[in-house]
Amino acid sequence: MAAAPDLVILNGKLVTFDPARPRAEALAVKHGTITAVGATGEIRGLAGSATRVFDAQGATVLPGFIDSHVHLFGGSVELDYLNLYGVEGHDALTEAVRAEAARSDDRVVFAVMAAYDILGPGRQTTRQDLDRVLPDRPFAMFAPDHHTIWANTKALELGGILHGGETDAGAEIVMAPDGTATGELREPGAYKPVLRHTRHGGRDMEGLVTGADPVPAPGPADRARDKAAIARGLAHCASHGITGLHNMDGNFYTAELLTELEAEGKLLCRTEVPFHLKSFDPLDRLEEAAEMRRRFSGDWIWTNRVKMFMDGVVESRTALMLRPYPGTTHVGDPVFGADHFTEACVRIDAMGLQIATHAIGDLAIRRTLDGYEAARRANGVRDSRHRVEHIEVLHPDDLPRFAALGVVASIQPGHAPRGHIFPAHGLDEVLHPEQIPMAFAWQSIRETGARVCFSTDWPVIQVDVMDSVKAAAAPLELPAPWTDQRQDLMDTLRSYTCDNAWVEFAEDRKGRLRDGFLADIAVMDHDLEAMDPEALDTARAALTVAGGRITWEA
Repeated sequence: MAAAPDLVILNGKLVTFDPARPRAEALAVKHGTITAVGATGEIRGLAGSATRVFDAQGATVLPGFIDSHVHLFGGSVELDYLNLYGVEGHDALTEAVRAEAARSDDRVVFAVMAAYDILGPGRQTTRQDLDRVLPDRPFAMFAPDHHTIWANTKALELGGILHGGETDAGAEIVMAPDGTATGELREPGAYKPVLRHTRHGGRDMEGLVTGADPVPAPGPADRARDKAAIARGLAHCASHGITGLHNMDGNFYTAELLTELEAEGKLLCRTEVPFHLKSFDPLDRLEEAAEMRRRFSGDWIWTNRVKMFMDGVVESRTALMLRPYPGTTHVGDPVFGADHFTEACVRIDAMGLQIATHAIGDLAIRRTLDGYEAARRANGVRDSRHRVEHIEVLHPDDLPRFAALGVVASIQPGHAPRGHIFPAHGLDEVLHPEQIPMAFAWQSIRETGARVCFSTDWPVIQVDVMDSVKAAAAPLELPAPWTDQRQDLMDTLRSYTCDNAWVEFAEDRKGRLRDGFLADIAVMDHDLEAMDPEALDTARAALTVAGGRITWEA
């Protein structure tokens, strides 16, 4: 007689994404694997005296969510920083920051989620503004997209950049006519001198800022503090039904901390950590990517991808565009030169590694696709599943190239003006009217046959999956020239589960509720298909199971 399962989930509305059995009511789990999927009566009969029985009470049960674009270390750390989301105006900002300063003994009082127009529409934040907010201590705040930091005078002095300094390609310490910094620091190469003095010494951002390990090497106390922060972040992710993460910044240090957490039984989400190639890196540094792949190749922590940046973001006019921004002669800031990027793509593809490239502006997207196409010509066609991250402003001529080249569109629905999270008017002043119809063109891309995967880009927006599900399936209706890019609910859920398992080359063992697949499962507290789409963001995970282990229970 077969051994009884460890866990059975009954009375659910299972969305299995298994073509052989797309719907079911219940499932059984044993030794970290799904062992049976079927009707409630059938599965109940398998339970033994030691089996944990969970009643889904008619709610949706689906494969565990995989957030395919996160910054785990940074998101984890920022759970404890002052969050300025929704704060508007000098008085409200001052009240929030001074209250945080009274609580914090950090060298730099640091805040996150500061809107570009936090001091008012069209108002540029300066160091003098922030001096008035907090005059006696270093203070800095991150934009939601993490491409800009604003710092007061004391923070700029602490970072040694009050009078400017050297930056990487695509980065800028914005300078005033008097030869001092305005306080606006665009892109990691400009703001890293300030981050070095934050609570975690910038170690949480090193995988993004440099792609290398922290220098100096963290001591035991720093490692313990960093690991504890990541553990809290993983628990936070699990509470939203997430069982897998694709990190978008990485270094050996982050992967080592995750490996230690796995050994301690605290790695609650399967996590891929990429090698991050910066534009200033020699291409020979790709040998480190090969070493990361050799060292980290398990079911819970692995490396199989190289991350690169092609440009910045639209809001700060650092996204790379085919034509100048309205009222300017500026087309954005390339991070990689086109030839350099193409050479990198050819080398990485020849190594059999996947590529993920941040590309937001239409010229950045075109150059990224050009690089992937060149790799195919040089190395031959293979199942590479290379990714373009964000795809916010797309030229119509490049729309069919995703499907034609087998390139994955990696999209964050919550980033769009229609996504309910950021102001609906946020991009009107930085895009030309003719660019808008193909901005955030989720459905247009899907209809070409290209594979689409969804994610949050946490901590750019919160990691709560259902906020992004609502953004995709029930977006705001914006006036012309904005177009309707509404997503079908099943397409949305597939792009957060099954398709995200596929994009990590794991479609034969995860992303479906199927006998023999890994027991990564999310049980929701609502029947998602019965909900008013406008209310989807109120649904939550009732139970999260990763590798057969309960990692969250409401």
